[in-house]
Amino acid sequence: MRTAADAGDAATLLAAVPAGRRVALVDPRFVGHVHALRLGLTDPRFPAATVPGALTAQPEARGALLRALHRTAAAVGAGAPVVEPDADPAPEDRTVPGRIAVALEAEGIAVQRPALGSLVAAVPTDPEQQAAAEADLASVDDEAVRLRTAVKAHDGFFTTYCISPYSRYIARWCARRNLTPNQVTTASLITALIAAGSAATGTRGGYVAAGILLLVSFVLDCTDGQLARYSLQYSTMGAWLDATFDRAKEYAYYAGLAIGAVRGGDDVWALALGAMVLQACRHVVDFSFNEANHDAVANTSPTAALSDKLDNVGWTVWVRRMIVLPIGERWAMIAVLTALTTPRIVFYALLIGCSLAACYTTAGRLLRSLTRRASRTDRAAQALADLADSGPLAQAVAKVAPGLPGAFTAPAVALLGTLVMIGGALFLPYGSPLTVAAAAVYVVLSGLAVARPLKGALDWLVPPFFRAAEYVTILVLAARSDVPHAVPAAFGLVSAVAYHHYDTVYRIRGGTGAPPQWLVRTIGGHEGRTALVVVLAAVLTHTSGFTTALTALAVAVALVVLVESIRFWVSSSAPAVHDEGELA
Repeated sequence: MRTAADAGDAATLLAAVPAGRRVALVDPRFVGHVHALRLGLTDPRFPAATVPGALTAQPEARGALLRALHRTAAAVGAGAPVVEPDADPAPEDRTVPGRIAVALEAEGIAVQRPALGSLVAAVPTDPEQQAAAEADLASVDDEAVRLRTAVKAHDGFFTTYCISPYSRYIARWCARRNLTPNQVTTASLITALIAAGSAATGTRGGYVAAGILLLVSFVLDCTDGQLARYSLQYSTMGAWLDATFDRAKEYAYYAGLAIGAVRGGDDVWALALGAMVLQACRHVVDFSFNEANHDAVANTSPTAALSDKLDNVGWTVWVRRMIVLPIGERWAMIAVLTALTTPRIVFYALLIGCSLAACYTTAGRLLRSLTRRASRTDRAAQALADLADSGPLAQAVAKVAPGLPGAFTAPAVALLGTLVMIGGALFLPYGSPLTVAAAAVYVVLSGLAVARPLKGALDWLVPPFFRAAEYVTILVLAARSDVPHAVPAAFGLVSAVAYHHYDTVYRIRGGTGAPPQWLVRTIGGHEGRTALVVVLAAVLTHTSGFTTALTALAVAVALVVLVESIRFWVSSSAPAVHDEGELA
């Protein structure tokens, strides 16, 4: 820490700090809570941030900060008031840090201004203001606010009332022992994998232990985010781990239940894969709708207006959050049913519950889309195209095919292709050349669906239709093959592909764009993989070679996707983010 006499002196001192380090300016008259300063000066996610009387800049904003300081020193002189002669700035902008924040924004630097709520951050200029600020400071418990704000504002009912009341204190315990969110996230994954192993024993004791361990894993899963918010330890690696481990834990647990059921004489692998497919399709509906409307111009939907009104009625908020069966409610249901019933009942409950939740959320989004007048942006259209995951075959069709006219053409064509593909897999003779013909039709229709920019009101349905076509086709063909271990191999393949799709989503959410085109081409795109599995089923009809082929394909996709994903999240300039919303 160094004390500067004026803006010019501050510029000199900051220029001597190594270029790769974060720097901060704090007005010596600052009165406020420590956590207010922590929010303003230590959050790593933003190039610059400010609270009244204090400002911080990351290395990428250091140049603009020094230029602003030099201009301030030249404009006002040493010790002169830092106020523009013709301006009436807010009180916090009359200080040097406040004025510098305005200057940074004028240069195009995004300056984060965290909401402080009841926390105090002020720069009093007379004894009366000083006394008032100190009284406000004494009236608010800084640590209580810090604990309260460590919890997400929009968690589900189970998480809010059954986990967060004590998990926030676990987060504080971890912070005081210098544990990181990534360590807690890893502990949550390990606990879930042990739970899956316990379920795989197929014994009642194993199922009880699995249910308990799954709940412990979920407590740790909540704790890692609360620890990140409590100690402001956001990181790129943390964003990647948090985004992917929940899915890895849930799907590993499904596999553990399926293995345990087989040991007990009940083969539920098809149900386990069905539950995974349904959950993944639910998520892509969420992602696709949100990306389509992320920066939509205007929102005039009466359905959205009704939803906003219901948000003001407390009990409806919790009912609607529970209906969608978010991760807290879902994991609690899985844990209890595992301990008390059988894996088959667990999967039946999951399939029924998630189906009802999918119908509810999708119906609401359809109504919003049909009743709103909004202009989709180029960014939204690109995001939907990336989520579609079209490979070389569909892209080739899209290049030569004319874009079909009509506001609802793209989702209609995608739906038709999905029905043709799933219908062929379900109802045509297994291994028939007609199924291969259905796959060819699906490839053509997939290309036609994305031949024009996806800017229609319902074009966000295109990626979910493609996900359903690919995942369900793999499930149906593996189940119909009557080949030993074909469905577990299909489970592995869908897991690898689903990881690729989740990775795509979180890259887009982070503002870094979708995975590179070479990756999509290498793993074939949704239509290429679907067609390949159909051909393999036709060529390797009712032979163990089909299981071997599915396993090899799963391993190949997983290796390519994981290596590229790890390289990107660990070594790239991906943003340090932390998901504040609870995934359904």
